[in-house]
Amino acid sequence: MPDKQLLHLVIGGELKDVSDIEFRDLSKVEFVGAYASYGEAHKAWKAKAQATVDNAHARYFIIHAHKLMDPSVG
Repeated sequence: MPDKQLLHLVIGGELKDVSDIEFRDLSKVEFVGAYASYGEAHKAWKAKAQATVDNAHARYFIIHAHKLMDPSVG
């Protein structure tokens, strides 16, 4: 039996300041993708983070969307 699908979103872009989580321009926030497991989302996050390593203000995040949609889901 396959694992239960748990929706994870990967997004990112440039932050105004690296000490906070506020994007410089919301219209330029990149939607990397939606993934059925944390492992898949982590691979996509890692690839984008490594691709932007030269930009100190670039940050990518994994959003546990399944927790937002149903808070009772772990």
